Amino acid sequence: MAAADNVRRAPRTYGNWRQPASAGIAGLGTLGTMLMMGGLVMTIIMMMAAGLIAAIVTIFIVAILLLMLMTKDKHGQSALQRLSTSIGWQRAKMAKHNNYRSGPLGRTPWGKFQLPGLAAASQLSEYQDSYGRPFALLYYPSTRHFTVVINAEPDGASLVDEDQVDVWVAHWGQWLASLGHEPGVVAASVTVESAPDTGIRLRREVSNNMQDGTPAIARAMLTEVVQSYPVGSALVSARVALTFKGTDRSGKRRKEDDMGRELAARLPALTQSLNATGAGAARPVTAQELCEAVRIAYDPASAVLIDEARSQGMAPELQWTDVGPSGAQAFWDKYRHDSAWSVTWQMSQAPRGEVFSSVLSQLVAPHPDIDRKRVTLLYRPLDAATSARMVEADKRNASFRATTSSRPSARNMAEARAADRTAQEEARGAGLVNFGMVVTGTVMSAEQIPDMIAAIDNLGATARVLLRQSYGSQDSAFVAALPLGVVLQSHLAVPAGLREAL
Repeated sequence: MAAADNVRRAPRTYGNWRQPASAGIAGLGTLGTMLMMGGLVMTIIMMMAAGLIAAIVTIFIVAILLLMLMTKDKHGQSALQRLSTSIGWQRAKMAKHNNYRSGPLGRTPWGKFQLPGLAAASQLSEYQDSYGRPFALLYYPSTRHFTVVINAEPDGASLVDEDQVDVWVAHWGQWLASLGHEPGVVAASVTVESAPDTGIRLRREVSNNMQDGTPAIARAMLTEVVQSYPVGSALVSARVALTFKGTDRSGKRRKEDDMGRELAARLPALTQSLNATGAGAARPVTAQELCEAVRIAYDPASAVLIDEARSQGMAPELQWTDVGPSGAQAFWDKYRHDSAWSVTWQMSQAPRGEVFSSVLSQLVAPHPDIDRKRVTLLYRPLDAATSARMVEADKRNASFRATTSSRPSARNMAEARAADRTAQEEARGAGLVNFGMVVTGTVMSAEQIPDMIAAIDNLGATARVLLRQSYGSQDSAFVAALPLGVVLQSHLAVPAGLREAL
């Protein structure tokens, strides 16, 4: 036996996630620093033009604004951001934009069960790829985005060698990096959903394979399995949504048929590349499957009816205008839709330090206090030119924050070193991806909400991520957690770049 065989390799860890921040003075961003300088200049002008009292009033107003920008909570939200969110919520509530009623007796003039919120104007069509597989194509007219959804069958990490898990993670990183070179890709998302199994699929499988001459003891055993196995069991599904821009390089708008033909030729390569990441046999999601998934998300009680119809060989023919809720109401901290209640969280901070590849295993696993749970990872790949410019700017900003003080903090020094390592990795050809996370928990009654919130808080701690409830935007965050490819940055009233500069 060689001596190298006795050496135990340490488990591989992952980390060095960076959240770019603009350079500024006293914890302010670029715009905050410009506001401070502009306030000082305005104070001098007011003193020269209107006297001392006007100058004192001006400096007092500027000081309040700067104090609201500098006062931040553990999620990085400033007091000014929280105030603007509260004002926006009150305006929407006064205009009754948080209430939604559809159907023949609803407020929509066409009498359909249309999706609410960000997905209201979406259009669904179906095409076939070069392998002859039908796939659903979503079109968002307001942002000119097209989305295709891929169904994955993850193999899972149980009884899998650690080396194989490392290979899967490496291929997943390469797949994300390749999205930056994929023409027209705007964003990608991965949705892992856990839900209780109705047991209808098991009953259908057993009944279809049971022979007439089956012994009585075997028939009794299978009958007991069908009755007892679905109790406490869960159904876990994974879907990958890819969003493409609907314009060519010259900025000309593409038609839906042209985009469908182009994606039909590109989908086989995209699905095949996912096989090496541990996603299993990846295939495109059909229009009928997407309609059923969205319908069940808004009305979990319909899952039993849909499974029952499929067990009888009658697949429900759902249209895209029939999958929305008949009634929905958004509250400050929860969302009511048809037969269920949901609460959505967003990740405000990625895991600090180094983590193992199984860091999210408990977060995505089924939980007894949560009827349905969706964990969605949102990705925005960046091209090579944007990546190089961003990492160099982040390196300069981190170095500026570390050198502005004679005694810089340990966190500022660590951020400067991390920004330098990120720039070195990008220079060696690594890809750069902006990512986030949205977690939605759904229960069937309002009495279960406190237990669900406590469970999600504990699961977020095990994943070493900082989760914050989407206050004032529960309906929009609920749509973002669905595998629909909605790009939130395209729907913000204040651009994301301006938010970071504050």
